[in-house]
Amino acid sequence: MKKLIAICFLLVPVIVSATGAGEHLMHVKIDLKDKRSLQHGAKLFVNYCLSCHSASYMRFNRVAKDLGIPRDVMKKNMLFVTDKLGNTMKVAMRKKDAKKWLGVAPPDLSVITRSRGPDWVYSFLNSFYLDEKRPTGVNNLVFKDTAMPHVLWELQGWQRPVYSEHHEGEESRKTINELELVYPGKMNEEDFQAATRDLVNFLTYVGEPAKLVRYKTGVWVILFLIVFLIPAYLLKKEYWKDVR
Repeated sequence: MKKLIAICFLLVPVIVSATGAGEHLMHVKIDLKDKRSLQHGAKLFVNYCLSCHSASYMRFNRVAKDLGIPRDVMKKNMLFVTDKLGNTMKVAMRKKDAKKWLGVAPPDLSVITRSRGPDWVYSFLNSFYLDEKRPTGVNNLVFKDTAMPHVLWELQGWQRPVYSEHHEGEESRKTINELELVYPGKMNEEDFQAATRDLVNFLTYVGEPAKLVRYKTGVWVILFLIVFLIPAYLLKKEYWKDVR
């Protein structure tokens, strides 16, 4: 028992580090019943993420079926030249080439919201800021020195950090107090946050698509149990009347 408790205490820092509990994260409301949000998120993922990041555990036809997207619309708007409906959402770029060009191979995003959490992904997408010291010209509040460029810049625009200075004895250090928008994008702040919410909503669905099936099945199971309660109660009364 003591060994088990010791192991649990040792795992706590690892869990905190993995979930990003140390950062101040923005909260995002996930609603897998919102088909419009999921459809918009799928569109954003295909247009802005799929060129570098795969979702190799998901197929295009599964997305079309689950999210109610007609097959012809899926083919026209979300498939590239060589893609087919039965293909997985896998990027064509090889890991070796990606590492050579980008310095690190972009991770598969199939389970990113399950490993990092929706709030972390949402905060990451909203926290890019200009940093001329970085090779991509940007940095991120949630994932410092990230190798990822700000792929959604045309939607959000460009943010710059506003610093506050702290004095500790004879030393002083600067910390980022907030981010301010200096070059607007196509969307205002509210619309951009709604768009990134849709993208995170879609990634959450990708991480566990069976949830949608469970939601549908769960309604019928509950209805069955409610109906079954009546004959079960009557049967119970019939059995116990002789015992009493």
